[in-house]
Amino acid sequence: MKITRSSDWRDALPFEVPVLAADAVPGEPTRCVSCPAGSEPRDRTELWAVKHRHPNNHAGFVRYYCAEHSPKTPPPPPASVASPGRARGAAPKARPERTVAPKRPAASLDVVRAMCPNCFVEVSATGECGMCGQQVA
Repeated sequence: MKITRSSDWRDALPFEVPVLAADAVPGEPTRCVSCPAGSEPRDRTELWAVKHRHPNNHAGFVRYYCAEHSPKTPPPPPASVASPGRARGAAPKARPERTVAPKRPAASLDVVRAMCPNCFVEVSATGECGMCGQQVA
Protein backbone atom coordinates (compact mmCIF):
# COMPACT_ATOMS: atom_id res chain seq x y z
CA MET A 1 0.00 0.00 0.00
CA LYS A 2 1.37 3.38 -0.96
CA ILE A 3 0.61 6.39 1.20
CA THR A 4 0.16 9.52 -0.88
CA ARG A 5 0.60 12.99 0.47
CA SER A 6 -2.34 15.34 0.63
CA SER A 7 -2.48 18.86 1.99
CA ASP A 8 -4.72 19.56 4.97
CA TRP A 9 -4.82 21.26 8.38
CA ARG A 10 -2.28 18.84 9.90
CA ASP A 11 0.53 20.25 7.72
CA ALA A 12 0.42 23.51 9.71
CA LEU A 13 1.10 21.74 13.03
CA PRO A 14 4.70 21.36 14.24
CA PHE A 15 5.86 17.90 15.30
CA GLU A 16 5.68 16.98 19.01
CA VAL A 17 4.40 20.42 20.11
CA PRO A 18 1.01 20.62 21.89
CA VAL A 19 -1.37 23.06 20.17
CA LEU A 20 -4.82 23.95 21.48
CA ALA A 21 -7.21 21.74 19.49
CA ALA A 22 -9.72 24.54 18.96
CA ASP A 23 -6.98 26.62 17.28
CA ALA A 24 -5.77 23.70 15.16
CA VAL A 25 -9.12 22.56 13.80
CA PRO A 26 -12.63 23.50 14.94
CA GLY A 27 -15.16 20.74 15.34
CA GLU A 28 -17.26 18.63 17.65
CA PRO A 29 -16.20 17.53 21.13
CA THR A 30 -13.86 14.53 21.16
CA ARG A 31 -12.05 12.26 23.61
CA CYS A 32 -8.51 12.30 24.94
CA VAL A 33 -6.49 9.39 23.58
CA SER A 34 -5.17 8.52 27.08
CA CYS A 35 -8.45 8.77 29.02
CA PRO A 36 -10.57 5.61 29.50
CA ALA A 37 -12.82 4.62 26.59
CA GLY A 38 -16.00 5.33 28.57
CA SER A 39 -15.07 8.93 29.37
CA GLU A 40 -17.18 11.82 28.12
CA PRO A 41 -16.08 13.75 25.05
CA ARG A 42 -14.47 17.09 25.86
CA ASP A 43 -14.81 20.43 24.17
CA ARG A 44 -11.90 21.26 21.84
CA THR A 45 -10.95 24.23 24.03
CA GLU A 46 -10.01 21.68 26.74
CA LEU A 47 -7.91 19.43 24.45
CA TRP A 48 -4.42 19.66 22.98
CA ALA A 49 -3.58 18.41 19.49
CA VAL A 50 -0.10 16.88 19.09
CA LYS A 51 1.33 15.76 15.77
CA HIS A 52 3.60 12.75 16.22
CA ARG A 53 6.15 11.32 13.80
CA HIS A 54 5.23 8.06 12.03
CA PRO A 55 7.75 5.54 10.62
CA ASN A 56 5.80 4.95 7.39
CA ASN A 57 4.01 8.25 6.84
CA HIS A 58 6.22 11.33 6.61
CA ALA A 59 3.27 13.63 7.33
CA GLY A 60 2.83 12.08 10.81
CA PHE A 61 -0.41 11.61 12.74
CA VAL A 62 -2.37 13.78 15.19
CA ARG A 63 -3.77 12.75 18.57
CA TYR A 64 -5.83 14.72 21.08
CA TYR A 65 -4.86 14.94 24.76
CA CYS A 66 -6.51 16.48 27.80
CA ALA A 67 -4.50 18.76 30.12
CA GLU A 68 -3.65 15.87 32.48
CA HIS A 69 -2.29 13.61 29.70
CA SER A 70 -0.72 16.17 27.39
CA PRO A 71 2.88 15.12 26.59
CA LYS A 72 5.54 17.37 28.00
CA THR A 73 7.93 18.77 25.43
CA PRO A 74 11.49 19.66 26.38
CA PRO A 75 12.21 23.41 26.25
CA PRO A 76 14.42 24.60 23.39
CA PRO A 77 18.10 24.90 24.32
CA PRO A 78 19.16 28.44 25.20
CA ALA A 79 21.04 30.22 22.41
CA SER A 80 23.71 31.59 24.76
CA VAL A 81 25.05 28.18 25.83
CA ALA A 82 28.23 27.24 23.95
CA SER A 83 28.78 23.66 22.89
CA PRO A 84 31.05 21.65 25.20
CA GLY A 85 34.73 21.49 24.27
CA ARG A 86 34.73 24.88 22.60
CA ALA A 87 35.27 28.27 24.13
CA ARG A 88 32.58 30.87 23.72
CA GLY A 89 33.26 33.05 20.70
CA ALA A 90 35.96 30.76 19.31
CA ALA A 91 35.78 30.01 15.62
CA PRO A 92 35.28 26.38 14.60
CA LYS A 93 38.32 24.51 13.37
CA ALA A 94 38.81 24.47 9.63
CA ARG A 95 38.33 21.01 8.17
CA PRO A 96 40.50 19.79 5.34
CA GLU A 97 38.67 19.78 2.04
CA ARG A 98 37.51 16.35 0.95
CA THR A 99 38.48 15.20 -2.48
CA VAL A 100 36.31 12.70 -4.29
CA ALA A 101 37.76 10.40 -6.91
CA PRO A 102 35.91 10.51 -10.25
CA LYS A 103 33.57 7.59 -10.82
CA ARG A 104 34.68 5.09 -13.40
CA PRO A 105 32.12 3.72 -15.82
CA ALA A 106 31.14 0.14 -15.21
CA ALA A 107 33.04 -2.21 -17.51
CA SER A 108 30.10 -4.62 -17.73
CA LEU A 109 27.96 -2.10 -19.60
CA ASP A 110 30.09 -2.24 -22.74
CA VAL A 111 30.24 -6.04 -23.02
CA VAL A 112 28.28 -7.56 -25.91
CA ARG A 113 26.57 -10.75 -24.77
CA ALA A 114 25.10 -13.59 -26.82
CA MET A 115 21.45 -13.23 -27.82
CA CYS A 116 18.98 -15.92 -28.84
CA PRO A 117 18.07 -15.47 -32.53
CA ASN A 118 14.49 -16.68 -31.91
CA CYS A 119 13.54 -14.96 -28.63
CA PHE A 120 15.88 -11.94 -28.69
CA VAL A 121 16.80 -12.39 -25.05
CA GLU A 122 20.25 -12.53 -23.50
CA VAL A 123 21.60 -16.08 -23.18
CA SER A 124 23.15 -17.31 -19.93
CA ALA A 125 26.80 -18.31 -19.62
CA THR A 126 25.90 -21.94 -20.44
CA GLY A 127 24.83 -20.83 -23.95
CA GLU A 128 21.30 -22.18 -23.60
CA CYS A 129 18.31 -19.86 -24.12
CA GLY A 130 16.11 -19.76 -21.04
CA MET A 131 12.95 -19.18 -23.13
CA CYS A 132 13.09 -21.73 -25.97
CA GLY A 133 16.03 -23.96 -24.95
CA GLN A 134 18.03 -23.41 -28.15
CA GLN A 135 21.80 -23.77 -27.81
CA VAL A 136 23.58 -20.54 -28.90
CA ALA A 137 27.31 -20.64 -29.62
